[in-house]
Amino acid sequence: MSEASMLIANDDPVLGTDFAIEMLRQMRALDSYGSYDTWTPAKILEPFILTKAMKREIPIIGDPDEIIVARLKVFYNAITALIEKECGLMAVPMMNLSHEGFGRALITVGKLVVVDRTLRDVHRFGFESLSKMKDEGDKLLSVALALIGKHSDVAGL
Repeated sequence: MSEASMLIANDDPVLGTDFAIEMLRQMRALDSYGSYDTWTPAKILEPFILTKAMKREIPIIGDPDEIIVARLKVFYNAITALIEKECGLMAVPMMNLSHEGFGRALITVGKLVVVDRTLRDVHRFGFESLSKMKDEGDKLLSVALALIGKHSDVAGL
């Protein structure tokens, strides 16, 4: 059993939150062969957890592989879906990433940029715990919704 699977309990209350449910939905959308059908939610979200000890084992310089990039897209797609659910406007995620793992993640609503994140060291993308991942997602979501509320005329374009 890996260190991460011990950190996510199958009865973790975070797994019942809107954010975790959307993350699971996004992960299952990538599973074209149905491999996740028998997996628990904790096992599906396990790859997003990287403790400090696990990060120390990953080289500081490295190129992200397709799986890590897909995981990054799942995270921002989940936030995008929650923005749409909350405000009723279409949100669009965009990502520009170099082969070395540097770039930007944007989410727009209408003509308004509601999330603008600089990405670095994507090959080390992960969160220390499930609750930290949810906190980061909630933080991005609340900032995005505040911007939409403040600039609704631009978001509606």
